[in-house]
Amino acid sequence: MLLQIISVVGALMVLTAYGLNQGGIWRELDSGYLALNIVGSLLLGMVAVVDGRVGFILLEFAWAGLGLLGVARAVRARQHYRSTR
Repeated sequence: MLLQIISVVGALMVLTAYGLNQGGIWRELDSGYLALNIVGSLLLGMVAVVDGRVGFILLEFAWAGLGLLGVARAVRARQHYRSTR
């Protein structure tokens, strides 16, 4: 039952981030968007590990990794913005 709750929370986090992005409320480099995507996919990845679902393990940890790349891009963009002011 706990794994089901964790997976639903993780899925809701990823879907919320995607929905807010598609609705124009968040952009790809917004911290909320990145945080929900990374944490949600890590939760789903942990459930996939426990269930031994190799395809989902790959998908979710790759999704989290891509989110971390987004964080790096956001940090660089903010540093560039500060240096040009």
